[in-house]
Amino acid sequence: ILRPMKKQLLMNNYVIVLALAVAGLALFSRTAANSFISLDDPTYITENPVVREGLTAQGIAWAFTSTYAENWHPLTWLSHMLDIQIFGLSAGGHHLVSALLHTLNSVILFFVLWIMTGKSLRSAFVAALFLVHPLHVESVAWASERKDVLCTFFSLLTVWAYVRFAERSAAR
Repeated sequence: ILRPMKKQLLMNNYVIVLALAVAGLALFSRTAANSFISLDDPTYITENPVVREGLTAQGIAWAFTSTYAENWHPLTWLSHMLDIQIFGLSAGGHHLVSALLHTLNSVILFFVLWIMTGKSLRSAFVAALFLVHPLHVESVAWASERKDVLCTFFSLLTVWAYVRFAERSAAR
């Protein structure tokens, strides 16, 4: 009797993940029409000579060894370099990557909460609120705020890893 219930539970979770993904992309795909803005985008992306080169050996070394624009955030720099490598200076691609990261963050949050609580619907509700909350619009729609969606991504992965560790540790 437990096997069919587990299959149904997994199927429900797949539907939840699909719904979160569709909602996130539907909500934030409109950012692909956005352009870069004059606040931090020139400093971080469009006028940054190292980032404009895309992913290069020198750029990777620079990302890890330099403080630029009062920040040391190598993963953010590498992310922008990769975007330049793929999309060039077309802002839409940069925005879509942020939208994908934010949507992925919502899915990861769902899984973390589900693993912690065992409650699919409650976890889905919280993940959906996280997905659509206005607080995240700036992080997704402003290319220079990539650091925020990346920070969230790695923070959620860290919590997930800790929860998995705690489960195994408690079993011993």
